Amino acid sequence: MGLIKIFSGSEILAQNLKIKIEEIGVDVIMKDNIQSAKLAGFGNAGVAVELFIQEIDFGKANPVIEDFRMNI
Repeated sequence: MGLIKIFSGSEILAQNLKIKIEEIGVDVIMKDNIQSAKLAGFGNAGVAVELFIQEIDFGKANPVIEDFRMNI
């Protein structure tokens, strides 16, 4: 099994969704492109933050993800 991207957008929204998904016991990996760009000495060109989960956890996390998307 691999990772699937479940969200890309602002850091504030990503943090909020990450907390909600972790509350149901699913691990979330956050890739912060802003921090990566700053450390490398570049500006940010594109999506700020991406969230990933294991494919096997998608069925469990999907209701939380859909509820989050409906309430943004």
